[in-house]
Amino acid sequence: MKYRSRTDITAQILEAANGGVTKTKIMYKAFLSYAQLKEYLTVLVENKLLEYIEGEQIYKTTDKGNRFLKIYNQIGEYVAPDLEK
Repeated sequence: MKYRSRTDITAQILEAANGGVTKTKIMYKAFLSYAQLKEYLTVLVENKLLEYIEGEQIYKTTDKGNRFLKIYNQIGEYVAPDLEK
């Protein structure tokens, strides 16, 4: 199994949270333990990449988070073809 970087995990969390989802959905979509999830959610909310909506108890990717995903995917397009050789 391939190890994931913090950046890869962050991107998976932000991708999972697009449109607004619960902690549990993020945990399963990003393949994280609950302890890992709590740590990442704290950092991502503090850095305004994710927002927590209290009344609905969901996490949602912010505009800043979507910009991160766009850049992450663009970089992946440049790096990935080299890895396949």
